[in-house]
Amino acid sequence: MLQFPPWKVLLVLAIIVWGTLVALPSAFNMSGAPSWLPKKPVNLGLDLRGGVYLEMEIRPEEVIQGRLDVFARDVRGSLLRTESAPLIPHEIEINGRTMSVKLMKPEADGSFPVASAMARIDKVNGPLEGGLAGGKTFDVAQTSPDTISITVPPNSESLMVADALSKTETIVSRRVDPDGVAEISLTPSGSNRLILEAPGEPNAQRLKDLLNRDGRMTFNLVDDSASSIAAAQAGVVKPGYTLLSGPQTGPLLVRSIPEIVGSDIANASQGNDEANRPQINFRLNSNGARKFFETTRANTGKRFAIVLDDVIMSAPNINEPIPGGNVRITGDFTIEEAQDLAAIISAGEMPAKVQFLDQRVVSSTLGEDSIAAGYTASIVGLMLVGALMILAYGVQGLFAVISLAINIILVFTCLVLLNATLTLPGIAGIVLTMGMSVDANVLVFERIREEQRAGRSAWTAVQAGYERAFATIMDANITLLFAAAVLYLMGSGPVKGFAVTLALGNITSIFTSVVVTCMLTVFWMKLTKPKRLAI
Repeated sequence: MLQFPPWKVLLVLAIIVWGTLVALPSAFNMSGAPSWLPKKPVNLGLDLRGGVYLEMEIRPEEVIQGRLDVFARDVRGSLLRTESAPLIPHEIEINGRTMSVKLMKPEADGSFPVASAMARIDKVNGPLEGGLAGGKTFDVAQTSPDTISITVPPNSESLMVADALSKTETIVSRRVDPDGVAEISLTPSGSNRLILEAPGEPNAQRLKDLLNRDGRMTFNLVDDSASSIAAAQAGVVKPGYTLLSGPQTGPLLVRSIPEIVGSDIANASQGNDEANRPQINFRLNSNGARKFFETTRANTGKRFAIVLDDVIMSAPNINEPIPGGNVRITGDFTIEEAQDLAAIISAGEMPAKVQFLDQRVVSSTLGEDSIAAGYTASIVGLMLVGALMILAYGVQGLFAVISLAINIILVFTCLVLLNATLTLPGIAGIVLTMGMSVDANVLVFERIREEQRAGRSAWTAVQAGYERAFATIMDANITLLFAAAVLYLMGSGPVKGFAVTLALGNITSIFTSVVVTCMLTVFWMKLTKPKRLAI
């Protein structure tokens, strides 16, 4: 225990120096420091840095409605004419959580082909991901001689909502933090709610606008003839088309069935055009690029519309076939608008519209006050603990205080390396760690006192003190680690921040109290050669 060969001393010193360099940017501005020095500070949470807190939910009925809309297209396709089966004329109506398929043409004997229609529907009614193997997503039943009713069973509903919440979480994260560097916190709450914390974001309305968009991007062919548009404006819309407009274009007739959809887009980003004005660049995946090339080749000389949430973002002419799948949207955008639109397009379409339940904006001033109070509490706590330790244990107490300071530095080092976020409860965890990290030293020092009272020499007393207290130290720290793990797994937000710093402080305290304090004590004893420790 008291053996410190050169390699061990160098390793301990290297850890301390390296940890200090990593933690340094968290206390000082390192912008003018040499390039080889670390410059990343610890991430600050919403309560320290300021920002936006949003609580949102998705409505189960909207999720069900969206799933039924998608399934309606599958049902319609299954009842169309194929090479091996005739067309079954029908009408589809969705009312709440029920879809009705009404058959329009009876057979020669006066009955309707319900059994045949149900068999075709059954082929497209597969199981949900996460559901029972062989199970069906929808319940399909005949409710009258000519009507088939399609409903959503409770088990399918819960799976649909869980899947929608997971997809919403992914899309919200991609929209708010497309580069993955903003340190946002996105936490599920219950079965259909999400809590978003965006540190450093001053504008809650911008985030709400960003998340309120459905994000449905399509490429549609256009009929821009004046007569067709005039007829549509008069209420006579050309079959298979929809009258839409946008900030850059007047009203246009857009084909209802799109050529390209959001799933064909690989990524999107904000760029600049030839005049250095903001634009949106996006790239299609291989399937989308192929379809886009075929569409532009077959419709050269015509116009197509890029539509986002039923708003025409751009409607250029197709001058020639466009290979490669690289497309851009130009217009009168600000940089922020182009960045937000690129994030929406790249993230994809929301499975359901989010509803905002709670909104809070935390000012950066409050965060700065919290940081100042945390620093003050840490310094005062360190001074009080240090004074008591030195009064109680003399030089050994001073070594314990030095180890305690190193422990705090290493906690910040771990926070930076783990990319963890420091919150106000996290500062409380650090302050609590300061008080608890000296426990190991107290156990060792008290054991050394007992050994000296039993007549042992200074060296043998120190050796016995560390060896016999080690098991107790490990038991206490492992118990605390279990408690921190439970807090982290069962808690959320601030509780997790407290648990993280408590656990990290506990782990680093084992190194500082057992290794660093022991090493300082050994060096001091070799230098002064005391016959008895004043402890």
